Amino acid sequence: MFRAVVLIAAVVLVSDQLTKYWAESALSDGHTVSIVGDLLQLRLLYNPGAAFSIGSEYTWIFAVFAAAAVVAVTVVARRVTSRPWALALGLVLGGAATHLLDRLFREPGFARGHVVDFIDYAGFFVGNVADIALVVGVGVVMLLNARGIPLRGPAAAGEARTAEQVSPSS
Repeated sequence: MFRAVVLIAAVVLVSDQLTKYWAESALSDGHTVSIVGDLLQLRLLYNPGAAFSIGSEYTWIFAVFAAAAVVAVTVVARRVTSRPWALALGLVLGGAATHLLDRLFREPGFARGHVVDFIDYAGFFVGNVADIALVVGVGVVMLLNARGIPLRGPAAAGEARTAEQVSPSS
């Protein structure tokens, strides 16, 4: 399942970076594209902080948190055998990884880069594809936890059986 987590993360990362590239080329002149009136629009912003631009003077701290999240999710993902958990962790890993890349390599400089946001939700929040992946991924993690679904699902074909399954019964 680790490959599935990495594949999902890669799809999120590529999708996010491609849409950011498009947003920078299509929206850089400052115009807004209405999708659903004022409820959903596309407009380009560069966010040095977290959600709602909180902590914009501490961009480097968000780079450290993103790096820690990438490492932590990768470590946990190596133990996953459950498909729903693979999906959830892939979404979170992809979102965290692409935000880390923005923080590390975008202007104004290393570990101070601004995240490209362009999806405007009625003026309340402006985000990107990575934000969507993170919210959905964390939501799925919460749902899986609430339902008591373990990281390690039923043994996949070809997996070693546990000692309990192997031991002979009297």
